[in-house]
Amino acid sequence: MTIIPKISCRMNTFTAKFLVTFGDNNSCNHAIYTSDVKIQNGIKLNLRCNNKIIIMADSGILLFLYSLFLSTLVLQCQCNERKLHVVYMGDRLEDDRSVASLHFSMLHSVLGSASSAKESLIYSYGRSFNGFAAKLTEDEAESVSEMKGVISVIPNRILKLHTTRSWDFMGFSQGKVGAAQEGEVIVGLLDTGAWPEHPSFNDTGYSPPPAKWKGTCQTKNFTCNNKLIGARYYNSDNSYYETDIPSPRDSEGHGTHTSSTVAGVYLPETSFFGLAEGVARGGVPYSRIAVYKVCWAYGCGTADILKAFDDAIADGVDIISVSLGGGPDDYFEDPIAIGAFHAMKNGILVSNSAGNAGPDPVSISNYAPWTLTVAASTIDRRFVSNLALGNGQILTGISINTYDLNGTTYPLIWGGDAANYTSGYGPDFARNCFEDTMNADMVAGKIVFCEAQRDGSTILLANGVGTIMSDESIINPTYAFSYPLPATLISPEDGKKVLDYIRATDYPVATILVGETWKDAMAPLVVSFSSRGPNPTSPDILKPDITAPGVDILAGWSPLAPPSIYDGDTRSVLFNVISGTSMSCPHASATAAYVKAAHPNWSPAAIKSAIMTTAYVMDPRRHRDLEFAYGSGHINPAAAIDPGLVFDASETDYINFLCKQGYNTTTLRLVTGDNSTCTNTTLGRAWDLNYPSFSLYVEDGQQITGIFTRKVTNVGAANSTYTATKYMPALISVTVEPSVLTFSEIGETQSFTVKVTGPTISQQPIMSGAITWSDGTRAVRTPIVVYNYIPGAPYSLYSDESSVSGKKPKLNRSPAYPRSGTFRNRISHQ
Repeated sequence: MTIIPKISCRMNTFTAKFLVTFGDNNSCNHAIYTSDVKIQNGIKLNLRCNNKIIIMADSGILLFLYSLFLSTLVLQCQCNERKLHVVYMGDRLEDDRSVASLHFSMLHSVLGSASSAKESLIYSYGRSFNGFAAKLTEDEAESVSEMKGVISVIPNRILKLHTTRSWDFMGFSQGKVGAAQEGEVIVGLLDTGAWPEHPSFNDTGYSPPPAKWKGTCQTKNFTCNNKLIGARYYNSDNSYYETDIPSPRDSEGHGTHTSSTVAGVYLPETSFFGLAEGVARGGVPYSRIAVYKVCWAYGCGTADILKAFDDAIADGVDIISVSLGGGPDDYFEDPIAIGAFHAMKNGILVSNSAGNAGPDPVSISNYAPWTLTVAASTIDRRFVSNLALGNGQILTGISINTYDLNGTTYPLIWGGDAANYTSGYGPDFARNCFEDTMNADMVAGKIVFCEAQRDGSTILLANGVGTIMSDESIINPTYAFSYPLPATLISPEDGKKVLDYIRATDYPVATILVGETWKDAMAPLVVSFSSRGPNPTSPDILKPDITAPGVDILAGWSPLAPPSIYDGDTRSVLFNVISGTSMSCPHASATAAYVKAAHPNWSPAAIKSAIMTTAYVMDPRRHRDLEFAYGSGHINPAAAIDPGLVFDASETDYINFLCKQGYNTTTLRLVTGDNSTCTNTTLGRAWDLNYPSFSLYVEDGQQITGIFTRKVTNVGAANSTYTATKYMPALISVTVEPSVLTFSEIGETQSFTVKVTGPTISQQPIMSGAITWSDGTRAVRTPIVVYNYIPGAPYSLYSDESSVSGKKPKLNRSPAYPRSGTFRNRISHQ
């Protein structure tokens, strides 16, 4: 058989002709097959033989020629399919009335017609910065990237969403800032929206929104009030799943959870089916909330995220909370870093989740130095569900188990003994209780022991009573899930005990006890899923910045969202217990709002510094990755309003940092909208950015050496003297000059230098210590980390999705650090 393809394509449709010879010239054995594939609104395929249609099919039918050549055809025609791109152009124009016209004319010149430009343009960003989102082919995107004033062109990507006890655990049962001051602070959340009727957003006793508020409430299926003062939603693809609601209303639960964690009102006698009962509240219960719905059942589009930043900044929010993120990107290819930069420029601190990709190193998201990056740690509460075997053994499991079997025992079966042989599955598959691998007749009426952590749906749908899970990859579970049936997760060691009991007993039985809450004396501990540093782009900046409660957090929930990890769970609740850096981020956002309420004129950097330098010190003996897990420590909201000294930084400081990172004057002037210049700046390390921590990476075989300059501003007592103390491993020498700082007034600044030296090191993991400035009352602590690292090396772990469809972004940036080959290939240096 000989096959010769000939391919041609137009927008959204391609045609392929195949000359196919089977050995003779009869009928269609020697023929030209033509396959027309339309890739808009689903794939449709017509197969012709000598111009006669012989098959019409949807994509669900597997055809020989279709399956053989479809991948080739798509690659050939991908250049002509218009996909959503974000075009970033820097600071906002002074005349925002001309923004949309500018964007339209740019598209008109590239696309060739006004109608194509109008159809292509999805968003114009112009309220807070300049840019637009448009549907472009690869070639069109490349043409736009060459236009004057364009900093980057970014393909739209879908990013992922990364209490009664947590505030008390931190010693923050009630803030000292009054309700009136808190009420002046507006927190904007980019998330899945909110459930407006939720009791956490009750506005009884609230005055009208602050006069600075310029936002709106999109009232489609949504009503705002004096607590929840603003709501918008964004869906640039106009794509909705069955559960999605085209309004700011939350159908996922995530946004209601994060917003009520930040600023939910006091709600006594709150629980999750009787578990974790207590008073639910946000960290700043009197502050206002504005929600910007950018996330849907399938994720969060980058074009929507940037438009939400554009609106939130112009609307007048004071803090922006963003519990979502993606992989590593250049700062001006990352919509969150871009939005956060312009927020900082407008006096707004952005608080970000660090990501849930831990415990792998260099897994952190949202690491720009102008944002607050938040890791997740435990609180002193664990959800436990014990297992009772028929032989009297009681085994402790981790689960938010709300089902009470009243002590009744049920037959116990190993998943491998209930294999679905008819479907071709044996015990090796069924032991894990995967979908379709189990014999439903054997599962019905029994408790099933599964050797993998699952969502419980396989057992539930087979009419099983409950499930016991043990997973070799989960040695010591530190966070719990809720399941749609009685369930508990035990250790692998205890799992062997269960299996031994089943095999040694003719009629094994068990019961799963209803959940309890136990005191966790080991808290806080950074949880395994929390993403770790070091910073993949700027290793001289320590990330994460801080850790906060992110495990088993009780907060508000959408009654439309399932309360367990099984999407088919039909129970409806107003409060739920979940875990993630998505949960730790709003704790830090609330702390930032609390500091903002106490000090409304403080800059974003000053607020961030106050949070970092007053943090509780974490136990390094229980974290082998040290500050790469927890940053400066665990947030301490009560102390953050009186830090004594702050490490302040302005837009100018960050521009100087970017110059040293290799960005040129042309690019940065577009970003800032002013006459910023890198003329007097040489490429180098970021040791002089006024950051409230110190990070020194050392290449293998090099000596430890670094000199950091810092400046602190007195925000404590007018007449005060601070003395520096330091701790570092014996291998490393640290000198602070001067070691005593004397202030005579509030707002006075003093500078100091930190010199770090040591021997040649190779293959050395993180070593750390700290410098603490004290006036006898306040302690201003800044961590120091030293480690071996080749910047950019871990990029090989990630796919390159940040450039224009495989073409390298032209960011006019030179390398500030020696890079690994993988990183070097990511950026064009011009």
